[in-house]
Amino acid sequence: MNQPDFIPVNEPLLDGNEKKYLTECIDTGWISSEGPFIKQFEEKFSAQVRRKHGIAVCNGTAALDAAIEALGVGPGDEVIMPTFTIISCIGQIVRSGAKPVLVDSDPVTWNMDISQIEAKITAHTKAIMVVHIFGLPVDIDPVLNIARRHGLKVLEDAAQMHGQIYKGQPCGSFGDISTFSFYPNKHITTGEGGMIVTNDDQLAEDCRSLRNLCFQPHKRFVHERLGWNLRMTNMQAALGVAQLERLDEFVARKRRMGTRYTQLLKGLRGLQLPLPRTDYAENIYWVYGLVLDESVGLDAEEAMKRLAAKGVGTRPFFYPMHQQPVLRKMGLFESVALPVAERLYKQGFYIPSGMALTDDQAQRVAEAVRGVLA
Repeated sequence: MNQPDFIPVNEPLLDGNEKKYLTECIDTGWISSEGPFIKQFEEKFSAQVRRKHGIAVCNGTAALDAAIEALGVGPGDEVIMPTFTIISCIGQIVRSGAKPVLVDSDPVTWNMDISQIEAKITAHTKAIMVVHIFGLPVDIDPVLNIARRHGLKVLEDAAQMHGQIYKGQPCGSFGDISTFSFYPNKHITTGEGGMIVTNDDQLAEDCRSLRNLCFQPHKRFVHERLGWNLRMTNMQAALGVAQLERLDEFVARKRRMGTRYTQLLKGLRGLQLPLPRTDYAENIYWVYGLVLDESVGLDAEEAMKRLAAKGVGTRPFFYPMHQQPVLRKMGLFESVALPVAERLYKQGFYIPSGMALTDDQAQRVAEAVRGVLA
């Protein structure tokens, strides 16, 4: 059990219209996957990211699964993607019979190293999956150019990028199809939930069908294709509508948090802080990550233990896909070495970064980090 003054790694902020809209769901009886808030959320969210279609689903993994299936990824295909990401990104690629082809990370932004992409393209490459990491987007224009030259599809995983802007355009507006997650640690949360967005009418139609067991309009229980039940409930969508109303405020809060932490932690030897900005985007600090230099004599696991003893919650960085036991058992990535991502996992973790984090809590976290590294 956490001590009373324990600072969790994430705590959402639910003090807007969430209760009002949930009460409306209960009072009207619209609590299932049908109800007015679902359409509202889809339309408002897709407009926010300048997409024609929004398809709400039960979580971010479901969004990825349906998007990959809708793109027609299957046996014999290859999909280029980062090794440094959550396992949700690779699951449906492997299950479909396609081959994931991994690229390493950029050591400064922690995103995929786009300079490695073109060399990985073969006659079997079907798509590039772009995954924006932690607060800064991938420099996506060069990726889109590569995809156009080689006739490849682009799937943009913008799960962590609610409200992020790349060169004046919202993340989630790039490529053939994009996905979002609304897990409680995201800028917008529905508890669990996800969204697929696209401008392609056929992809949107396929994703709507796939999320609903591929029921047919006129022959409901006659199936031409296998889908899933990936539906979002009206109650989740009600939370999403309330959260979306405050997105600009939430992004501003996160940026204040990031600036505060940077001020409190700057100058610490052997500690890499998140990059505040690049020439194409300003960090929105989905989480505030730290990477320890080996010279400090600590790895992430030990630092996290010491911070937990001081009442500070943490979470490790992603374990690289090419090192995942479940994938190695399948015979994947046996001779693959991607040293930047390996080091990020070994030496990286993030500190409390939730929407409800207070200045006092940030101060206490920074003092604990300084104490651990002293």
